[in-house]
Amino acid sequence: MTNYVDFHRRSIDDREGFWGEQAQLVHWHEQPTQVCDYSNPPFAKWFVGGKTNLCYNAVDRHLVDRPDQNALIFVSTETEQEKIYSFRDLHAEVQRMAAILQAQGVTKGDRVLIYMPMIPEAAFAMLACVRIGAIHSVVFGGFASHSLASRIDDSQPKVIVSADAGMRGGKVVPYKHLLDEAINLADNKPARVLMVDRGLAPFAKTDGRDIDYAELRAAHMDTVVPCEWVDATHPSYTLYTSGTTGKPKGVQRDTGGYTVALAASMKHIYMGEPGETYFSTSDIGWVVGHSYIIYGPLIGGMATIMYEGLPIRPDAGIWWSLVEKYKVTVMFSAPTAVRVLKKQDPAFLTKYDLSSLKALFLAGEPLDEPTAKWISEALGKPIVDNYWQTETGWPILAICNGVESAPSKFGSPGKAVYGYDVKLIDESTGEAITEANKKGVVVVEGPLPPGCLQTVWGDDKRFVSTYWTSFPSKQMYSTFDWGVRDEDGYYFILGRTDDVINVAGHRLGTREIEESISSHPAIAEVAVVGVADQLKGQVAMAFAVLKDASRAANADDARKLEAEVMKVVDDQLGAVARPARVRFVTVLPKTRSGKVLRRAIQAVCEGRDSGDLTTMEDPAALAQIKDLVTPA
Repeated sequence: MTNYVDFHRRSIDDREGFWGEQAQLVHWHEQPTQVCDYSNPPFAKWFVGGKTNLCYNAVDRHLVDRPDQNALIFVSTETEQEKIYSFRDLHAEVQRMAAILQAQGVTKGDRVLIYMPMIPEAAFAMLACVRIGAIHSVVFGGFASHSLASRIDDSQPKVIVSADAGMRGGKVVPYKHLLDEAINLADNKPARVLMVDRGLAPFAKTDGRDIDYAELRAAHMDTVVPCEWVDATHPSYTLYTSGTTGKPKGVQRDTGGYTVALAASMKHIYMGEPGETYFSTSDIGWVVGHSYIIYGPLIGGMATIMYEGLPIRPDAGIWWSLVEKYKVTVMFSAPTAVRVLKKQDPAFLTKYDLSSLKALFLAGEPLDEPTAKWISEALGKPIVDNYWQTETGWPILAICNGVESAPSKFGSPGKAVYGYDVKLIDESTGEAITEANKKGVVVVEGPLPPGCLQTVWGDDKRFVSTYWTSFPSKQMYSTFDWGVRDEDGYYFILGRTDDVINVAGHRLGTREIEESISSHPAIAEVAVVGVADQLKGQVAMAFAVLKDASRAANADDARKLEAEVMKVVDDQLGAVARPARVRFVTVLPKTRSGKVLRRAIQAVCEGRDSGDLTTMEDPAALAQIKDLVTPA
C-alpha cells in the first residue's frame, strides 16, 4: 500500500502527473491536453481540452459491464414505497426526463432549477440536465418562497422541475403554493414548470406554464437522447450557500474536475467498489446529496440509496435494516443524526446484520468526541469523520484509508486530503503556523484541486473578494474556520471565523436571519448568533430591540411577539432558519464605534468568558443578555 505522506506530497508537488493519473479513472470523449491551467489565479481550470459528460460517467458507461445491477434504490418510509432501478432502468428514465426538458427548449448552458423532495424523479432531473449540458440548480425542497425567489432570480432558469409535496414525519409538506409565490416574487419568470404529481397535495396549475411529468413521460418512453460532450470546464451545476451577506452565493462547479475528484474519492477515501451499495442519509438540496447520493456512488459503479424519511420512523432501526437488506458497504451521515439515535433504544443498533458495512462516515458539522465514541462502540465499525464545504464539493480533511490505513482520532476529521495544500494561518500576522496545537485559520493554498468551485455564479469579483482576500499577500482560499493541528498532522476544527452558523449540518448566514427578523414592523434592531447545542451542533439565537420597548414588559405580549417573529422567518427563509429563541432587550452590546459584539453575545450564551470588553459602549447591555439566558 502507498505511503500516504508521499501520496499527498506528490499531489501538491506534481499536480500534472498526479491528477493526470487520477483522470484515467473516468471516461473522456477527448483526452485533456493540459491538466491544470493556473495562469489566472485564483481561477483554476482543470483538464483543459478534455471533453466528457457527467451523466455518461455516472450511468451510460456501466451499461457494458453491469446493466442489470442495482443503481438507484428509492426508499420512502413516509409513503411506504420502495423501488429499485438498475443501470439499464436509470438510463431509460434519464433519457425520458432529458427528452422532456429538450422539448421545452432546454439546451446546453441553460439553467434548470430543481425544487423537489427525495424522490427518483429528482435524480432523473439532475442526471438529465448534465446529460444535455444544461446546468442544474437544486434548491432544498420546502425552502420558503422568499429564499426560493432569490435563487430563481440569480440562476434565471428556463424550466423549474418540482412536485406537489414532500413528506416529513408523516406530515405532507406542500410545495406548489411556495413555488407559485416564489415565481410571483421573482423578476425572472421560468417559461415552464414541470410538475411531478405524487397525489399527496392538490394544487392549481397555471395555464401555459405548468406541465405534467407523467403525461410527457408517456410521450417519450422510447426517445433516445445522446450525451452532449462538453468541455471539462463547462459548468455542471450551481448550488446556493449562505454567506455573511443577505444574498446567497451560487457555487459554480465544473464537469471534468468534479467527475475526476468524485471518482478518486470513491477509491481513496470511501473505499467503494463497483457492485457494492452506498447509503448517504443526506438530501439532494445539500452538497453531500449531489456528491454522495447522486454522482459519486454512480460514477463508482455502486448502487445508491435515496431515502425519504426520518432516522427514527417507523423506529430507530430503519437505517440499519436498510444496511442489512441492501448489504450497504459505505454509509454517510451527519453528527446530528447520530445524536438523535443516541436518545433511542440502543438495542436497535445490534438488531440487524451490519457485517457488510466497512465504515460510517460523518460530516456536515464538527463531530464531538463523546458522540463519535458512542456510535463507534455501539456499531463496532470504524467511524470516519471528514470535513468539507459546499464550495469544495468533496473532503478537505479526512482519513484516506484507500491509500494507507490509518487510525481515526475522536474529535478530528483527519489529515489534509490529497490535492489540498492545507495550512493554518495566524490571523494577526498572516504567517503559516508550523508548531503543533496552535490555533489558526484553516486555509488552502491555491490552486484548489479538481472538483472545487470554479467561481461564484455570475460574480467572479465576489468569488475573489469572499474567499481569497483574507490574507492579501498570499494566494490562499479561506475556509473561515478556526483549527489546530496536532503533532501527528491531524486537524481539529474549532468553529467559524465569520457569521455563518452550522445548524444540524445546514449552513445559515446570521445576516440573512437578521434581515428577515428586521422586516417585522415591531423590530428596531436585531443580532443573531450561533450557540452551541448538544443535539444540533449549533442553534441560532436572536436578540432584538423593539421600537416600543413596553411591548416586551408583559410576558404574554412578549411570547406572542416572539411567535410572530418566528413565523416571519419561517415564511421568508423556511423552518430550518428559525431561531431557537427570540429574546427582547433594550439595547444590543456594541463597541464605541457601533459594531455589535456578536462574539461576546455568543460567549455569554455558552457560559464562557466574554473577553476584553474595554471598547464596549454600554456594559449593562451584556449583563441584560446574561440575565435572560442564565437559568433561574
